[in-house]
Amino acid sequence: MARLPYVPGFARLGDTPGDTPGETPRDRGSGGGAESPKAAGKALRGRVARRDHAELEIGAGRPGAVEAVQESNAGRLPELVPIRVGRMAASPFAFLRGTSGLMAYDLSTTPVTGAGAQLCGDAHAANFGLYGDAQGRLVIDLNDFDDTVHGPWEWDLKRLAVSLVVAGRETGAAEDACRDAARDAVGAYRRTMRLLAKLPAAEAWSAVADEEFVSHADARDLAGVLERVADKARRNTGARFAERSTRPLPDGTRRFVDAPPVLRRIPDDEAAAVAGGLGGYLRSLPEDRLPLLGRYAVHDVAFRLVGTGSVGLRSYVVLLLDHRGEAVVLQVKEARQSALLPHVGKAGFAIPGAAHEGRRVVLGQRRMQTVSDMLLGWTTVEGRPYQVRQFRNRQASVDPAALEPGQIDDYGRMTGALLARAHAHSVDPRLIGGYCGKNDELDEAVASFAVAYADRVEADHAELVEAIRDGRIGAETGV
Repeated sequence: MARLPYVPGFARLGDTPGDTPGETPRDRGSGGGAESPKAAGKALRGRVARRDHAELEIGAGRPGAVEAVQESNAGRLPELVPIRVGRMAASPFAFLRGTSGLMAYDLSTTPVTGAGAQLCGDAHAANFGLYGDAQGRLVIDLNDFDDTVHGPWEWDLKRLAVSLVVAGRETGAAEDACRDAARDAVGAYRRTMRLLAKLPAAEAWSAVADEEFVSHADARDLAGVLERVADKARRNTGARFAERSTRPLPDGTRRFVDAPPVLRRIPDDEAAAVAGGLGGYLRSLPEDRLPLLGRYAVHDVAFRLVGTGSVGLRSYVVLLLDHRGEAVVLQVKEARQSALLPHVGKAGFAIPGAAHEGRRVVLGQRRMQTVSDMLLGWTTVEGRPYQVRQFRNRQASVDPAALEPGQIDDYGRMTGALLARAHAHSVDPRLIGGYCGKNDELDEAVASFAVAYADRVEADHAELVEAIRDGRIGAETGV
């Protein structure tokens, strides 16, 4: 049989499996011997020792907490900014949730291996949760991708570790327990990468984040918590939201009911613009979704406040009803530039050119999740980019700051394992597994970083609270 030609996008015949398509050993400067991804990962330790990830140095020119918050408020709806500030001031963990850009600024001066992955960009411990697949079954995974970008895999891992320490302190856990949660999250990430590296490529790629995965992370003490969250997720549907948040009209249609500031009706021209943008959304979907959505009609559009860091962005809910009056609700949410984008270049990663930010979010989400929302897409409304997804698609999350002190460690192991699975879609797990290795050197280093940075988060939060108290920045609490 004649030797088959090289097909771009696949490995070359004879290359070590996992080599970058189209790249030769000479291109890699390996002296002509094909280097396995595992060996390449081990070699990265010569560039950045695993213990070096403990390093944290806050530069003199770093923006203060108030300055960082004010910068991140630019372009948001001004009447909602005080609500955002008030939510961020509620606790150090809430502050962390709203300052992914500030942490990226600090991470840009820390050691990185140079290996890149598709990042969540905001992989704190509250951005993992349950949601429904196309058949209504629940899966557990990362669930927020507003800041997704290609960058250093270490950044997601460090943000997760820091968030566990901050959340653990809020639960009342002892300091050693908070450090253990961060350390064990990194350990679960490391062991999961090594496990995925040993699996056949297709099996590792499609590893589903389900109960088996939770068991792998040795998070059995969370079983009761996850059962309660799953019960909540099954009830948390767009149809139920529509039933509670709309009223019927005599002509058989339904309309959203004002519940300001969280849910409010909008002018007809604004609603028409959002509805008109759904044409572009349909073009972003796979063609096999179109017959389904063709059986629904658009009945109403309203503004819906969302999140902590996202407060102030333009975010709408769109009511769709089928021929029986059954509802599906879409969320049309403004997509802004990733807060990490100005900083990944400092870490040696290419900064992508201008792109549709909604498309960036959607493609990043699809790349990291094993199962994504079947109606996930993007569009443009009045010149602004938006992401579109199902609203309340059987979604529910664990609040790490509300766990029992003894559960934060289990939660750390579970989320660390889930993060590794998400990263393994865009970076060969053999490469990262080779770098991480068998011992706990990386675990201990990142745990040390997490404790030190958690102290920084608490100091920043205190600065914001003081500024609110002094009247230097406005805040509305309890919303």
